[in-house]
Amino acid sequence: MKEFIEYVVKQLVDKPDDVRVTEVRGNRVTVYELHVGEGDMGKVIGKKGQTAFAIRKLLSAATAKEKGTRSILEILE
Repeated sequence: MKEFIEYVVKQLVDKPDDVRVTEVRGNRVTVYELHVGEGDMGKVIGKKGQTAFAIRKLLSAATAKEKGTRSILEILE
């Protein structure tokens, strides 16, 4: 899943080499910390948050098969 998030975000930003995803697993929750380069936050968030919402929705759908677990995407600059 980490690689999937990196791939999608690298297509959106101006500085794809600065994109980094860290995965933190807990018992029932997996947190993905998405780090983007300076100035690329707006491209990842999108107009009215639509891009970030779409990425989170994809992540949620992809991890829906794992019952009892949740995934959270944090976007950091």
